[in-house]
Amino acid sequence: MAEPLRIDHDIEYGGADDLEALPRVATRTAITPADLAAIVRAEEPVILKGLIDQWPALAAGRQSPAHLNAYLKAMDRGAPAPVMEAPARSGGRYTYAEDMREFSFTKRRGGISETLDRIVRLIGQPASPFVAIQMLPLASHLPDFVRQNPMPLLPPDIMPRLWLGGPLRTQTHNDRDHNLACVIAGRRRFLLFPPEQVGNLYVGPLDNPPPLSLVHPEAPDLERFPRYREAIAAARIAYLDAGDAIFMPKYWWHHVSSLEPYNAMVNYWWGDTATGLERANDSFLHALLALADLPPGEQAYWRAMFETYVFRGDGTAVDHIPRHLQGALGPMSPGARAALKKQLKTAFLKSP
Repeated sequence: MAEPLRIDHDIEYGGADDLEALPRVATRTAITPADLAAIVRAEEPVILKGLIDQWPALAAGRQSPAHLNAYLKAMDRGAPAPVMEAPARSGGRYTYAEDMREFSFTKRRGGISETLDRIVRLIGQPASPFVAIQMLPLASHLPDFVRQNPMPLLPPDIMPRLWLGGPLRTQTHNDRDHNLACVIAGRRRFLLFPPEQVGNLYVGPLDNPPPLSLVHPEAPDLERFPRYREAIAAARIAYLDAGDAIFMPKYWWHHVSSLEPYNAMVNYWWGDTATGLERANDSFLHALLALADLPPGEQAYWRAMFETYVFRGDGTAVDHIPRHLQGALGPMSPGARAALKKQLKTAFLKSP
């Protein structure tokens, strides 16, 4: 685990140049599926050097943008792609608009081949917009890509997505899934923050997903966002060349910069498998509804209850209760889980 950067709070964090002083994400090479499973359990980001060196897509990407475009266009079956575009004045930042109700970019559907051609035509043009294909599901849109560029570290039902565009900067956000991101063209920089830094990142509204940090990492307004000093003191940085990949555990916040005029990446999301009453995000929203406006004394009680029984504190809170009587407070059997779900469903059905 990398040591967090210790920043003297009497010294102003200046932005882009100071990012270079951050600790680097750890690097691994030649890993197996068992190695990846251990990395996932450790819940720490890791760079996987040369992970996709055998991919034909990488070979095309290393030649030129035109070669990778030709490789992808040969697989195009005509299905429209998700296309995002930001005006030149955005500087390539995919973030909120001024009022946080909208974003700095537009979303539409467009042809894959025509969008790839447009992205290449814009390279080097002054005052040009920033165009990208993002989150393209390759299994449905370019299935030949999936067959030709396998990912043996992951189960075959975890499908890749393509991200391709110009020199973009995607504002700090997080995912509910684990993320394995593989660079096939250009270079990328990942600025990562541990999940617990959420309170220091000044995240925007939850009802306009994805929630983004309001802080510009390369030019932070520390008068407006003073707690960001704490976030950057805990941050790490990773630089990926073509052929490299990075594993980011679920909930880690990340700001992604594409460092070349043409960049392409494939990523895999997995891990958010909970359904129904076991979805953690729904439990969080329910807690906002039930607990956020309680008086301070009641909040203190529920904070202690969550720390003791949900997050288990030091793990000894129920040791005094015989195992067969611990119920939902101890390790739950399938039967106990089913009974608790039934109790909750009955309670919610009675709710107005």
